[in-house]
Amino acid sequence: MNPIIRPARPDDFDDWLPLWDGYNAFYGRSGETALAPEITRATWSRFFDAYEPMWALVAEDDGLLVGLAHYLFHRSTTALQPSCYMQDLFTASAARGRGVGRALIEAVYDAAARAGVARVYWQTHQTNATAMRLYDQIAEKPGFVIYRRILPLP
Repeated sequence: MNPIIRPARPDDFDDWLPLWDGYNAFYGRSGETALAPEITRATWSRFFDAYEPMWALVAEDDGLLVGLAHYLFHRSTTALQPSCYMQDLFTASAARGRGVGRALIEAVYDAAARAGVARVYWQTHQTNATAMRLYDQIAEKPGFVIYRRILPLP
């Protein structure tokens, strides 16, 4: 497979949505725990808003979208340049193990370098062993553990 990696376009929504839904289902956000439709709509619109530091790439093979990567730039307290956080990475099940994930990550690396950003990072669940085999080849694991608490909003 030799996917074309390109920025998402507004008219990609209908083809992007099944990938987005698959990504969210993979991480347990489906059925009763699915993201609210307004979150999906807001996320999609942010990719095309010039005032948002958020971008989407898609992998296309034979006219079909087979993968996505979403990334954003943010400031850091430990560097002068921004950092790039790849928040989402997903490939269709039929495309897994065929170089799509690697191509998307490399495209995020390229986008960050073009923006003058030297640090790209992401996270995955500890049970995602298949993806981690790839990640261990193309990035370093710095050893940090993530803690979080979801706060109720007023």
